[in-house]
Amino acid sequence: MDLDALLLLVAFRHRIREAELGAGLARFEAIVGRAVDEGAFRDVLARAVARGDLYDPVRLPPGALQCHWHLELTPRGVETAQALLSEQGRVQE
Repeated sequence: MDLDALLLLVAFRHRIREAELGAGLARFEAIVGRAVDEGAFRDVLARAVARGDLYDPVRLPPGALQCHWHLELTPRGVETAQALLSEQGRVQE
């Protein structure tokens, strides 16, 4: 499975909220069970944000003094992930 699809499926099934990109990538790698090149991960994130499948992962929550990193699908991203699951013949939870 390509990294673009994998990112959407992980975001669909898991909540990743970390202090910064490196910790977010480490959590993603733990979920998928393999190492992922940071540059490739950044590229996939940028494409998903540009397509409108992911919200910008860097956020400054109200009242916070530091940004946080979130992997969260937009409504369009949810539809895309559900379509990927349907193509694979998997049952959604």
